[in-house]
Amino acid sequence: MSSTITTATPAVWQVDTAHTSAQFSVRHLMISNVKGEFTKVTGTIVYDPADLANSKVDVNIEADSINTRDAQRDGHLKSADFLDTAKFPTLTFRSSKFLQSGDGIKIQGDLTIHGVTREVVLDVEDLTPAVKDPWGFTRMGATATTRINRRDFGLTWNTALETGGVLVGDEVKITLDIEAVSQKQ
Repeated sequence: MSSTITTATPAVWQVDTAHTSAQFSVRHLMISNVKGEFTKVTGTIVYDPADLANSKVDVNIEADSINTRDAQRDGHLKSADFLDTAKFPTLTFRSSKFLQSGDGIKIQGDLTIHGVTREVVLDVEDLTPAVKDPWGFTRMGATATTRINRRDFGLTWNTALETGGVLVGDEVKITLDIEAVSQKQ
């Protein structure tokens, strides 16, 4: 059984790779959304709820860890047509600012995909209180979402459909589900 605890400010947290994922969703054939995830996410979070200006996030995602449950599609997404994982092995997010927004938090920062960096804003939802796990570690979690246009990151491959439209939509919804472990144990 875990109990809620108060953390010292600011607290340093390590992303728990086994309990963290970076998912995405994109329109396929103009009729459905294809979902996938990156399974290897690492990073560090500094979180100061008393003064968000002291907070920061630094996350790395291994591009080659992409999984859409279809090996052929995964291979195509890893190719030069899309992520070009041989040339650009890592996707990154580096925060520049935390902002209080109503009951939630917005994290502004630089997202780098395919060697292109653009500013994005992550909407943090479901920020959980810190808890002590059964093994004595302090953990917390959060979900953050954003939407990007893949073309802004140089991901322009597509095929026109005979009936109109395109094979792959431009808008990509990104969801990060993060569990982190305090570095002060």
